[in-house]
Amino acid sequence: MITKAAQLKAFETIYESLNAQQKVAVNSIEGPVMVIAGPGTGKTQILGARIGKILLETDTAPENILCLTYTDAGAIAMRKRLVGFIGASAYKVNIATFHSFCNDIIQDNLYLFEKPSLDPISELEKIELLKKLIDQFDKNNPLKRYRGDVYYEMNNLSRLFSTMKKEGWTSTYLVEQIDRYISEIPTRDEFVYRRKYKQFEAGALKQGLVDAAIEKMEKLKAAVLAFDTYQQLMKNYSRYDFDDMINWVITAFKENKNLLAQYQEKYLYILVDEYQDTSGTQNELVQLLVNYWDQPNLFVVGDDDQSIFRFQGANVENMLHYQKQYHEAITTIVLENNYRSTQPILNASTLLINNNQERLINKIEGLSKNLIAALDANKNIDLVPSIESYNDPQEEMIGIAEKINQLILAGIQPKDIAVLFKENKYGEEIAHFLQQKNIPLFTKRTANLFDQVLIQQIIRILDYLACEWDQPNEGANLLFEILHFSWWKISPITIATLTVEANQLKYAHPENTFRKVLIDKTKEVQTALFSEVAKAMQVLEDLMGQVANVTLVNLVEQVLQKTGIIQNVLTGPNKSHELNLVSSFFDFIKEETHRHPTLHLNSLVDMLKLMRREDIRLPLPITTGNEAGVNLLTTHGSKGLEFQYVFLAGTNAHYWEKKRRTASAGYTLPDTVLSSLEHADDKEELRRLFYVAITRAKQYLTISYSQYKADGKEAEPSQFIIEVLEGKEASIQKMELAQDIKTSYKLLRLQTAPMPEIQQLEDDFINPKLEKFSMNVTA
Repeated sequence: MITKAAQLKAFETIYESLNAQQKVAVNSIEGPVMVIAGPGTGKTQILGARIGKILLETDTAPENILCLTYTDAGAIAMRKRLVGFIGASAYKVNIATFHSFCNDIIQDNLYLFEKPSLDPISELEKIELLKKLIDQFDKNNPLKRYRGDVYYEMNNLSRLFSTMKKEGWTSTYLVEQIDRYISEIPTRDEFVYRRKYKQFEAGALKQGLVDAAIEKMEKLKAAVLAFDTYQQLMKNYSRYDFDDMINWVITAFKENKNLLAQYQEKYLYILVDEYQDTSGTQNELVQLLVNYWDQPNLFVVGDDDQSIFRFQGANVENMLHYQKQYHEAITTIVLENNYRSTQPILNASTLLINNNQERLINKIEGLSKNLIAALDANKNIDLVPSIESYNDPQEEMIGIAEKINQLILAGIQPKDIAVLFKENKYGEEIAHFLQQKNIPLFTKRTANLFDQVLIQQIIRILDYLACEWDQPNEGANLLFEILHFSWWKISPITIATLTVEANQLKYAHPENTFRKVLIDKTKEVQTALFSEVAKAMQVLEDLMGQVANVTLVNLVEQVLQKTGIIQNVLTGPNKSHELNLVSSFFDFIKEETHRHPTLHLNSLVDMLKLMRREDIRLPLPITTGNEAGVNLLTTHGSKGLEFQYVFLAGTNAHYWEKKRRTASAGYTLPDTVLSSLEHADDKEELRRLFYVAITRAKQYLTISYSQYKADGKEAEPSQFIIEVLEGKEASIQKMELAQDIKTSYKLLRLQTAPMPEIQQLEDDFINPKLEKFSMNVTA
């Protein structure tokens, strides 16, 4: 156990390493505090140090401190930092994400929530409920369609409802704001001719624009009015989504003053990390917890210039509201000392972000944010960011791959290099080049389980069993495909021979179906040629006999075992990855049978077809390589990370500035709803994302784009490149690759990439997975 003296010494060591601004943030433990922490300014360090100071210098118990973070990773990082100087007491501090915090409140007070029997709604169930909702629309509803895709509005409704939940907007409130907007249309400048135009006098309404705006508002109102019905449908089916959890707690706090008082009295100090990424409901939750005090001990830290999750409900307006709410008592601190990047990189980032108008420094008087390179190792480096232009995307990838290759040959550690891109597809392309050059890489992405070949093969077997069960002898095409699966070890010529014979027999005698011919043939001809076919048919027939006699979970378990899939996976070259696929699919089946205990094989097959048709993904985290490799990351995924060398690739306008839908998707929200900071167009958020990307670099930053698209059409560089160039911090270099380099890489592109090495011990990884496939006694 760490003694009080040791804790104090550890804290003092950390405290003395802080700069003057950081010390002010740590020392200001009483009253409202807002820290605007630019990239690389050490915000995580001051959060941990501030909690340590509260515990060491006040009589506050660890359980009376609440720290809310945006992600699970943030909570884990915070806990690790605290353990360093307060030991086991760090586990008594309440460090949680908003959702886990609300879940704890619900679980501790189930008698108030009456929710113990609810399950989280799946994407499939959400589609089913949305279709049911649309089916119930009145014939005069502007969202009702009778031709084409009758469920066209389904995704639009889903995204609107999610936004309403995240922002805490009720249908009543939105309808009021829509009506207010409609009533103001005749007085709004954009709908009135300012001067005489053709036959229209100055002051006349632009009737076409007015009619279009009203039509949009009526569609939005119809969608909003459907929200309460959708929520009732979810309740009828005993389902909820994670956005509901926060709203339940907010409602409970408002309706039950004793419950609210219980948590207000418990948490004497509240800290909120990544405050710029909180949604309307998350902020309301915090406000309810602190409104007991006139000057609450609420410490928030964030950076409005790094607000890049608006599509998830993040609302940077919360920071401005907090400043105004406590303007007389609040301590506002701007951290400007950057301990990551060189000054030229910081100058380029400042030039870029200064083009955004909706910034706190433009809204709050007396604030400024000029990032200063404070790391000793960076102070004398004046290398400006490099902006490079390639002929086409393929040459750009070749150029980046070759630069990385040269860096590694020069002794640079691969883990110190990162390639950032806006879309995952770009990362998959460049990963191929790096793998072919035997350059270690590290990438995490989320794939669709249903896109994996092994899972598609398992589903085909289930399709066949369901087809033959429903309509015997109608699954010939499926059976032909299934017999080609590698684990049967049947030669294609054997299948072809039997298929030709079956077709000939069927032509003479229609009752001779493919299934029947195979069974009869393998019974009468006992040769090595047909032995593997006989085994396969025996397994499939055995499984057919089990359809009506075992549970769905047990049937799927038998499919995996009896067909030899598991054995084939365990003896294959990629067993860890494939076992993970099978395990994930089996977990999905178990989860669905938990939701629907009477689920039958036919229903499961129909469900899987619906999921494919509606493009419902079953997320599968895929990690390639290990943390010692070159990092391939999306710009969103790079937030919070830093690297010595950063290549920001594919910075063309058609990638970065293409039109995006707002959080409400197909519906246009009126400006009577949106707050002042949310009036900015998407360019401001995209610029913040570009800003986040370039501030990941410590010393070397290369930004690249291509002059032509893959199809040969001319392409523009991103507007943000031009903005970075205005300060002469960088100049564009036209990159010409040597022909032999282009040829060698293009040859590599046509080759199969080598499999990534698995660094972990296979036994430790595989044994826990195998437990899920143990057969029960009755089986």
